[in-house]
Amino acid sequence: MKLNSTILTTVLLAGISTASVFAQAKHEDTEFYTPVPKEVKPGKTVSEAPSDAIILFDGKNLSEWVTTEDRNKPAQWTVANGLLTVDKKAGNIETKKAFGNYQLHLEWKVPANITGEGQGRGNSGIFLASIGKGDLGYELQVLDNNNNPTYTNGMAGSIYKQTTPLVNPSRKPGEWQVYDIVWTAPVFNTDSTLKSPAAVTVFLNGVLVQNNFILKGPTQYIGEAAYRKAHGNSPIKLQSHGDKSEPLSFRNIWVREL
Repeated sequence: MKLNSTILTTVLLAGISTASVFAQAKHEDTEFYTPVPKEVKPGKTVSEAPSDAIILFDGKNLSEWVTTEDRNKPAQWTVANGLLTVDKKAGNIETKKAFGNYQLHLEWKVPANITGEGQGRGNSGIFLASIGKGDLGYELQVLDNNNNPTYTNGMAGSIYKQTTPLVNPSRKPGEWQVYDIVWTAPVFNTDSTLKSPAAVTVFLNGVLVQNNFILKGPTQYIGEAAYRKAHGNSPIKLQSHGDKSEPLSFRNIWVREL
């Protein structure tokens, strides 16, 4: 089979042209020097807040928190010995400041003598964006799941009622658990329709348990989650769950706005 001379000539010329372009290219062509990233001094350990973090709890007070049911009321949980302990009679607490996208570090511990089972064993939650009173928002579950079976989209490391964690790296009761979270907030159009959904990446005790999971909407205890109402930047909320087990504690909470 003979190649058409015009096609052959075109192919040859294209090859010569491409070779010429590569011959003229320089490695500098794909290097850029601006913008220069801002310098951030890291903490001495991975748990210590970096220089640009907002300290939400440093073991001293709850100056960055309010009561969810009445945002004019200071948070009423117990602060002692550098720890923040849930007061189940005082209700949920949330940050004074509202956030969009962020990196969050938080450490939590259920008591060594924890009782109960399933969802009634050291239950709390981190609402990555609080969008109203009570348990409204997008919840990352806090629960003792060391030898404590429950529904898998309700265990520690799950986005509650939406997805299970990739693995279960839970430590024993009485030991500190560490969450490192990257939150991408949902974005809404001017007509309140959803433009882009929320997404979250979560490490529990240094182990990846959520890998850029796309949320279906705010947490729904009953029924399917969906984006039913538009909202902007939102506080971060900690849950005072109604289970009867001994209350858990938090420490070393900081956030970096992205």
